[in-house]
Amino acid sequence: MNSGYLWLKMDAQECKHDDSGDEEPTAQSDRSEIQGTLKILFSKLDDLSTCNDLIAKHGAALQRSLSELEGLKVPLEGGEKLKAVNERATLFRITSNAMINACRDFLDLAETHSRRLQRALQYEREQRTHLEETIEQLAKQHNSLERAWRAAPTHASSKPSAPITSQGSERVNKEDASDEDEDTEYFDAMEDSPAFITVTASDSTQHRRSQSNLSGTSGGQASDWNQDDHMSPSCNDVSGKELLPRRQRRTYIPDKPNYSLNLWSIMKNCIGKELSKIPMPVNFNEPLSMLQRLTEDLEYHELLDKAARCESSLEQMCLVAAFSISYYSTTVHRTAKPFNPLLGETYELDRLEEFGYRSLCEQLSHHPPAAAHHVISQRGWTLWQEITIASKFRGKYLSVTPLGAIHLQFHSSGNYYMWRKITSTVHNIIVGKLWIDQSGDIEIINNKTKETCQLKFSPYSYFSREVPRKVTGVVADSGGQAHYILSGTWDDKMESAKIIQSSRGGSGSEGKQKTVYQTLSPKLLWQKYPLPENAENMYYFSALALTLNEPEDGVALTDSRLRPDQRLMEEGRWDEANSEKQRLEEKQRAARRRREAEATDAMDKGRDYEGYQPLWFHQRRNSVTGETNFVYKGGYWESKERQEWSMCPDIF
Repeated sequence: MNSGYLWLKMDAQECKHDDSGDEEPTAQSDRSEIQGTLKILFSKLDDLSTCNDLIAKHGAALQRSLSELEGLKVPLEGGEKLKAVNERATLFRITSNAMINACRDFLDLAETHSRRLQRALQYEREQRTHLEETIEQLAKQHNSLERAWRAAPTHASSKPSAPITSQGSERVNKEDASDEDEDTEYFDAMEDSPAFITVTASDSTQHRRSQSNLSGTSGGQASDWNQDDHMSPSCNDVSGKELLPRRQRRTYIPDKPNYSLNLWSIMKNCIGKELSKIPMPVNFNEPLSMLQRLTEDLEYHELLDKAARCESSLEQMCLVAAFSISYYSTTVHRTAKPFNPLLGETYELDRLEEFGYRSLCEQLSHHPPAAAHHVISQRGWTLWQEITIASKFRGKYLSVTPLGAIHLQFHSSGNYYMWRKITSTVHNIIVGKLWIDQSGDIEIINNKTKETCQLKFSPYSYFSREVPRKVTGVVADSGGQAHYILSGTWDDKMESAKIIQSSRGGSGSEGKQKTVYQTLSPKLLWQKYPLPENAENMYYFSALALTLNEPEDGVALTDSRLRPDQRLMEEGRWDEANSEKQRLEEKQRAARRRREAEATDAMDKGRDYEGYQPLWFHQRRNSVTGETNFVYKGGYWESKERQEWSMCPDIF
C-alpha cells in the first residue's frame, strides 16, 4: 500500500519537473503529455484500488481469526490484547479506504483542472506564435525600409535652399538640407550632439552648397586625400597598394552548407554565461579562428602606410582614426562566431613581399581568452596589442567587449598612438535575422604630442533619424583646439573636413551652448572595398579573409591553418568537424589538468611552479603608460627561416 502511494507521489513530481523544464513544446505535445500523465495517474489509482481490495480481504480474514481467538478460553489479559488488535485492524481498513477515496478525488480534480490548463496553455502558445510572427514581420519590414533608404540617392529636406549656380544644377535635391548661411560649413560641437550640420566654406573654386555631416548622403562627392590641396604633399604619395602581389592568393572557398539548427535550443541554457565557456557546434562558427579575425584588423593597412609619410601629426591622426574605424567594416554581415583558439595556438600573416609587413598572433590564455598581436612594417610603423575578450549572452542579444589597448608607433616621427576597441553587439538571438552593431566611444591619443581624437559610434535605433552605423569625431591639438571634423559610417566610408574657424552658436536641445565649426569641403579618408563575388555563400568573407586560412608551407606547428576541425568545416564536412572539435577540446582539458596536478605537486614539495608561458611573447612594463603587457620577444621569423619548430607544443 505504501509503495503504491510513493509511486503516485514520485510520478506526480516527475511530471511536474518535466513540465517546468520544457520551455518550447508545441500545443500538440502539451496535450499528449497531459493525457499521458492522466493515464499514469489512472493506472496508479487502479493499483491502489487493487491494494485496497487485498487489504479489505486480508483484513476481514484477520478479523475472523481474531474473533475465533476471542471465543477460545484464554486468560483475561490475552483477550484484551486480541480485542485491541481487532480494533486496530478495523481502523487500518477504514484509513486505507479513506486514502483511496482521497486519491480518487485528487484524480478527478486533476482531470478537471487539466482541461482548463490545456485551454489556457493553448491560448498562450497561440499568442506567442502570433507575437513571433509579428516581430519577424516587423524585422523584415525594417530591413526592407533600411535597404530602400540606403539605396535612395537623395534625402530631400522640407525646406528649400537658395538657388544654386549652373555648375551644381544637377544636385538641386541634394543641397536642400540646410537653412544656414550657404557661405559657411558648420559642425555642432562633439560634446553637444554627434550630428553635425555643414555648409561648404566660400571659395572662388568651390561650389557653394549646404549639406549634412555625412557628405555622401547630403550632396556632392568628397574628394580623396590624394588630391587634397590643403594636405601635406608627403601624405599624397602613392599608397601602400602600388605593388601587385607576387603570389596569386585564393579568391574563393567552398560554399557554406545549408544546415538548419535552432540557435535558441542551444543558447536558452546559457544565459548569463561567458561565451567562451559555452559548448557550441561548428554550425554557428565561421572557418576562421579569433586570431585570424584579429589579423583582419590589417585589411586597410595602407592607411598606416600613408600615415607614416605624413609630416603633420594632426593629418596623421586623421588617418589613424580612419584605420581604427575601418576594421569594423568587415563585421557588418559577419554574425558567425570564430573558433576559440587553443592555448598556445598561433597565427602568422607574412605579407612582407607584397605589402611590406609581417603579423604574428599567439593565444596567451584560454579562460579568460586572451591573445597578443604584433605587426611590423617596412613602410614605417609597428602595431601591437594584447586583447582579452569579455562576452556575455543576455538572451535577446550577445555583447562582446575587447579589453586592452592597441599601440601604434611610427618609426620616423616617433609618434606613439594608443586607443581601445568598442563593444560589438549581436541582436535578434531569439527571433528574427541576426544583425551586428558597434557602439561606444574611442579616444585616440598621441603620447608624444598629446593630440587627441574623440570618436563616437552611435548605436542603431529604429526611431532615430540619424544615418545608421554613424561615426563622428573631432581631432584636437594638445591644447584642446579642434582642427579636423571626422564623419561617416563604420560600414562604408569616413571623411575629414579641416576646420578654419570656430565660434559659439545657439543653445542645443539640452540647453548647452554649441560650438560651430566652419570647415573646408570634406575629403575622403577611407572607403570600404566591395565584397568578393558570391560572398553571401562564403560567410561574407572579404578578399583578405578568404586568404587567411589558405594552406601555407613552413608555418609553425601551432598555426591556425593546421587546426583540423576548422579545416574540415571550411571543406563543408561539418559532422566530422564537430567530432574533431570535441577531441581537441578534451585534449586541451587534459593538458590543463596535467598542469594543475604539476602545480599541486610542486606546492606540496615546496617548489616554485612557473605555469604556462607563451612561446613568442613575454610581459614587459610599458614606460609610457606604466602598464604591464605581453609584447613580442622575437625569434619567430628566425625559427621559420631555419624551420626549427621543436619548441612548439602539441595542441592539434
